[in-house]
Amino acid sequence: MRVTAEYEPLGGVGSPVFPPTVKITETDSAGYLLEPRYVGGAREDVVLLDQRQSQANRCEAALLDAVQRGEVFVPHLALETESVGVAVRVTSLDAPHRSRDAYFRDAVDADGVAFDRTEAGLALRDASAGDVSAYLRLVPSDLAYGVWDSHRKRRIQVKIPRAYSSEMIGVAPLIGVRAAGRVDRFNLTGETVEVTESGWAPAAGGKPAKGAKTAKMSALGHGMIPPSEGLGGVSVTALQRSATLSFAQLAALRFGPLDEELAATGRALVAAIALLGDRLAFASHALHLRSGCDLMLVGERVEWVLRGRDGRPGVEALEVASPQKALALFEVALERARAAGLEWAREPVVVRPNASLQQAIDKSYVIAGIGEAESE
Repeated sequence: MRVTAEYEPLGGVGSPVFPPTVKITETDSAGYLLEPRYVGGAREDVVLLDQRQSQANRCEAALLDAVQRGEVFVPHLALETESVGVAVRVTSLDAPHRSRDAYFRDAVDADGVAFDRTEAGLALRDASAGDVSAYLRLVPSDLAYGVWDSHRKRRIQVKIPRAYSSEMIGVAPLIGVRAAGRVDRFNLTGETVEVTESGWAPAAGGKPAKGAKTAKMSALGHGMIPPSEGLGGVSVTALQRSATLSFAQLAALRFGPLDEELAATGRALVAAIALLGDRLAFASHALHLRSGCDLMLVGERVEWVLRGRDGRPGVEALEVASPQKALALFEVALERARAAGLEWAREPVVVRPNASLQQAIDKSYVIAGIGEAESE
């Protein structure tokens, strides 16, 4: 299954868009990800606007939003707690390493049992390349977007390749520059001040007391910052997104003792989840990637990639371009999987942090400034 889409910047073709900034190893400075590719049969330089990992995260976020709106339910894990009066929630749809994230490794259930020793935790931990049925039952989106159990040191770690892959590029990028600085209307000087728990104050006599904690005014957000040259985005001739759903990877999934009918409907269900995530995330006419990168959809094709009668690849339009149609397809796939015997949860597996993780979360919230002042 393949999706190809063309976009243009909100400001029109040629107006700058801002790719993600990365550290370039050769120069040890900030830059963009550039590489040569063949585009339309011709060699072109391209800039990566959104990588595979980021695109998958956007699909997962869209699925989670749909779950929270009550439009659909996809089984997942959820770590829930509270810190300094603020509700905290992390799910396998937004954790960095999905269901195998350290947040869940360091969690306990309502009875204080370590998650990896609970029924759900053991099922996921004991999964293998020959039997990922626990993932289908508890965290099926992991089978679409890929997962690696790298935080649990075992001789054999579960490593499931992604079946869904998507990325966005800009063609023939011209890298722009911009000046970044700060104008202080009062032109506060850059002197050193004394810092206390209650705030900061100019040093008496202009010289900080011995042993006092100090800081520059510029570090506190005051004073002039002379303009300096920085990255100014890119101007490109075309913006393209390409997404694929590999049925070869889905066919490689093994479900242990499950009969072939249930396994087949399970693979179809994973495909339907991947397609639904794509449509929820990218079917809109407008797309916001990051600050300075707002795009408009100008053309899109959703296709089956088939082998024709002559043995050569061919394509056929797939009539599920809207989120509504993708949701209807998902519901059909789920109904068939359930009829074949799939156990499909109606609520997430909820855990809470263990004492060490809770302490770390509390410390993070206090350092981040979400303490008494913010919660009052």
